[in-house]
Amino acid sequence: QVQMAESGGGSVESGGSLRLSCAVSGATHKNYPVGWFRQAPGNEREGLAIINENGTLTYARSAKDRFWISQDKAKKMVYLQMNSLKPEDTAMYYCAADWELTLFSQPPFGYWGHGTQVTVSS
Repeated sequence: QVQMAESGGGSVESGGSLRLSCAVSGATHKNYPVGWFRQAPGNEREGLAIINENGTLTYARSAKDRFWISQDKAKKMVYLQMNSLKPEDTAMYYCAADWELTLFSQPPFGYWGHGTQVTVSS
């Protein structure tokens, strides 16, 4: 069993930055692809970024050029650096891991955290 725990969310003004963290624990495997997702009230969950076992980065259109995903396997941590934040970025952000993780992955498949809230004001 793998546990994911997000942190680093908060309230920021438009144009600000945040760095989200995800601590991975339990029976983890270093080769698991990991990613970040978000869901706003009334919206579907959307994938933002994935870093695969070979280091390949995949970004959604909504995240490209502003967000950056990274991983520290030794510390079992996954990060999402978010810059130039906009009000439309307001959502609950989740980290996930799965052997076949894609930007379209959804629970119950894979391992998911409970989320960290990000609120961007105008």
